[in-house]
Amino acid sequence: MQSVTKARWQIHFCVLLWGFTAILGKLITLSALPLVWWRMLLVTGALLLMPKVWRGLKAMPARLRWAYAGIGVLVSLHWLTFYAAIKLANASVGATCIALGPVFLALVEPWIARRRFDPRELLIGVAVVPGVAMVVGGVPIDMRAGIVMGAVSALLVALFSAFNKRMVEHGDPLTVTCIELGTGTVFLTLLAPLLPHVGPAFVWPSVHDAALLLLLSFGCTLLPFALALIALRHMSAFGMQMVTNLEPVYAILLAIVLLGEQRELDAWFYAGVAVILAAVFMHPLLARRRGQPSQPELLGTAESHNVVE
Repeated sequence: MQSVTKARWQIHFCVLLWGFTAILGKLITLSALPLVWWRMLLVTGALLLMPKVWRGLKAMPARLRWAYAGIGVLVSLHWLTFYAAIKLANASVGATCIALGPVFLALVEPWIARRRFDPRELLIGVAVVPGVAMVVGGVPIDMRAGIVMGAVSALLVALFSAFNKRMVEHGDPLTVTCIELGTGTVFLTLLAPLLPHVGPAFVWPSVHDAALLLLLSFGCTLLPFALALIALRHMSAFGMQMVTNLEPVYAILLAIVLLGEQRELDAWFYAGVAVILAAVFMHPLLARRRGQPSQPELLGTAESHNVVE
């Protein structure tokens, strides 16, 4: 198999695995806070077993470590709100809301990257409004809190994506991921007493939840991250981004097949999804047209996943 064709299949497999994160978030019975805490802890622990990560940590200046730690706080809040959206609504709603990430990114990146705002990017934000309205109208009223939480999660994706993109060349991807997720674990530990929750904030998962957490941490985080890094050697960043934008599609299809969520949502929801995804795919096309590299900027730290080039 040719290397480019193999890389495309690898990326589609990665996107399929990332699509399972929303499904696993629904199947794990833990609330959002301990779910995210265990996921971050497991991935950080696995990364700390790699000598390459320790070498990267030792070589990185303290100023950069603090900068990535700050981004890690945003990452932890993103994951927390993403899984809260799934718990308050369902996997399809969570995946749809996270698709708003590239739309928010088009609006916040010029401010963070200190570049001139392109008016064409405003079209993306305007185009998505009808889709959001249809999505809201297509879900039961008791799920709308999940939409709000999901939109906050998508905004957090845009913020830490833009900061990661600004610092993309300053650290090894595995080392950066370790710093961000390790900091996120510590931050959530300190934040837990301030958040409303029933029962203890951190609990030992049941055997069922532990198995799913291991699958989520290693099968849907570290494995696709490693495969995507390999595939990116043979694909353009633009091609990578266009494929990774399919993640909400895979997640929604998986939710229909595995969870039967189509019974909870009506045609307006899926029409809104189509409008939102059209805007999402417009973003990299506009970026390419104006001559900017469509450089994937996320590590293994988002539910809207890309990889550092």
